[in-house]
Amino acid sequence: MNESREDILQAVYQVIQDRKANPSEKSYTASLMAKGVDTILKKLGEEATELVIAGKGGGRDEIVYETADLFFHTLVLLGYYDIAPDEIYAELRRRFGLSGLAEKASRVSVK
Repeated sequence: MNESREDILQAVYQVIQDRKANPSEKSYTASLMAKGVDTILKKLGEEATELVIAGKGGGRDEIVYETADLFFHTLVLLGYYDIAPDEIYAELRRRFGLSGLAEKASRVSVK
């Protein structure tokens, strides 16, 4: 199967949304949703920290594994708030080709 990057993230997101709508005691995702946003954020922070540690260590396989964990838990947070990955893709497309400094300056003036 030749899935694009967006397709796999969308597929995972759809499973997360399904677990949210149809919780099961056997579902890790449903348990995160039931525990609420604070638990999801704590887990997201843990995964981000683990990725930082893996990045510092430089082990390629560990970086890949921890990045997948971070992506997954980010999708759980998005699912909690019903924010589809397409919204993130649109924001990335908007920023594409902009200087990072110019993009950051535009956010400061909007706030």
